[in-house]
Amino acid sequence: MSDPILTLPEVAILLKVAEKTVYTMARDGQIPAFKVQGQWRFKHDDIDRWIDEQKASIKENLGKGAADV
Repeated sequence: MSDPILTLPEVAILLKVAEKTVYTMARDGQIPAFKVQGQWRFKHDDIDRWIDEQKASIKENLGKGAADV
């Protein structure tokens, strides 16, 4: 089983984006995160759920016409 708590660099690797991108998303509340002594942490389950929500949102938007988006 993987570690239930991820660091910012681990999430960046998981999502294949820059660490700064994850930092900005966490700071702006765009991705589920919390701070421990000033350092961002992420629950693996929350990230998996967030990924599923993002995928569902994209599928939902693909079903709409271009004028509807």
